[in-house]
Amino acid sequence: MDRNEAFQLYRQMLLIRRFEERCAQLYVEGKIGGFLHLYIGQEAVGVAAMSLLRDDDYFITSYRDHGYALARGTDPKPLLAELCGKATGISKGKGGSMHFYDVPRGNFGGDGIVGGHLPIAAGMGYGIRLRESEQVVLCFFGDGAVNEGAFHEALNVSALWNLPVVYIIENNRYGMGTPLDRASSVKDLYQRGSAYGISRRDVNGMDLLAVRQVLSEAVDLARKDKHPTLIEAETYRYRGHSMSDPGKYRTKEEVEEMMKYDPIYQFGKRLMEQERFTQADLDALDKQILAEMDEAVKFAEESPFPAPETLYEDVYVRSPYIYMRAAEKDPAWAASVKDDHVPVVYAPAATTAKVGS
Repeated sequence: MDRNEAFQLYRQMLLIRRFEERCAQLYVEGKIGGFLHLYIGQEAVGVAAMSLLRDDDYFITSYRDHGYALARGTDPKPLLAELCGKATGISKGKGGSMHFYDVPRGNFGGDGIVGGHLPIAAGMGYGIRLRESEQVVLCFFGDGAVNEGAFHEALNVSALWNLPVVYIIENNRYGMGTPLDRASSVKDLYQRGSAYGISRRDVNGMDLLAVRQVLSEAVDLARKDKHPTLIEAETYRYRGHSMSDPGKYRTKEEVEEMMKYDPIYQFGKRLMEQERFTQADLDALDKQILAEMDEAVKFAEESPFPAPETLYEDVYVRSPYIYMRAAEKDPAWAASVKDDHVPVVYAPAATTAKVGS
């Protein structure tokens, strides 16, 4: 890749890290409520994956969904506002941390049900087949989802119908607080794809370039041949499962050991060793991103909470094919939109850094 592309990939990983750190701070301050699952440590997977998508491609993920939205180019301001439950949020303040949606960018959201979105990804792939387009779907989930029935159902039908879906296991070693060796008789999770005869690979999820290489092959297979792939990216989360998890099921030494392979540090070190950038370049970028986070926090704090009457909005869609007679007395029916629609397009943040700035 050229120098500018390498810089932008580093920038995206650092942006996710600083965004998540600020989210943790706001959660402790009581400005973010509900659950909060941070992506700290896993940035290489999301950034590498998003860098391979075309504008018309799709992705869907689980509740640890902040990083993908940022890597796809969504403005941090409506994302942080969503976390704070504000009306200017990406889901109008109604979704919170686990439910970021940005359909114009192909982001079909986070799903709070473990494994519940895998059949949805298969359905999206089926829609692509019906339209005979060359789009692909990326479906992200954790190692805790591979023992759900939905995982096997989705892989089976994807293989059976040749659906252009890339299923990506982000194996961070712990399904909530349960280590993998206590939850799965098969330690190499990608090998589960053999039961359905689909392509399968594992990759070091802490190495951005390695993830990018493996995923590029899987995306090409989906786009050109309409074949699904199962990828296992072996990564690690530094924080607990969520902010309410103290992480006492693992040792401090284990976490510190894994931090030696931090994807941001390793990629930054690589860029400097290749003499593409200096430490001063990377420090200047960090300072710029921290300032961007300050602006996002200010935007979120100054944004209003949703008006009470909006409680009834976005519950129903008056589809021309369904007449919900039983819902006529429901206040939400009167507030429902007349037909299916695409959400408003949020303009991307004007934060593209110039190389060496």
